[in-house]
Amino acid sequence: MNHFFALLLSAAATSSAFAQKVSSETAAVRQTVTSFFDGMRRGDSTMVRRTLAPGAVFHGIGGKPGQPSTLETESINGFLKAVSTPHPEIWDERVQFERVLIDANLASVWAPYEFYLGSKFSHCGYDSFQLVKLADGWKIAHIIDTRRKEKCK
Repeated sequence: MNHFFALLLSAAATSSAFAQKVSSETAAVRQTVTSFFDGMRRGDSTMVRRTLAPGAVFHGIGGKPGQPSTLETESINGFLKAVSTPHPEIWDERVQFERVLIDANLASVWAPYEFYLGSKFSHCGYDSFQLVKLADGWKIAHIIDTRRKEKCK
């Protein structure tokens, strides 16, 4: 009976340590995504670039209403240049972390968002981030998003 109790305590301790590690990894993944958008709000392309993995890819699902969707590849350098170019309104993408999934050095984030130019609503949709854990922490390897002006969460 004592052996069973020791085994049960060991399993509980292992489970607790695993939960704490998962929780800290989830927080680190969320922080990378948050830093990406903080940099965008500040117009700080260096801050945004620090969140990206080498070779990162951006995609958007676009198209006109009533037309088939298109997959658009966005230039990372073009995006970074646009972020750092002064613009009259703050680019404010407000995300909610609906789901963060992690396995080893791969993470996936599913996040509904609303995008504002200053205080004016522009569009909404979902962001899907794929992150990898490299020597210097979690980095965004891929972003794909949907964009619409109606039926926002």
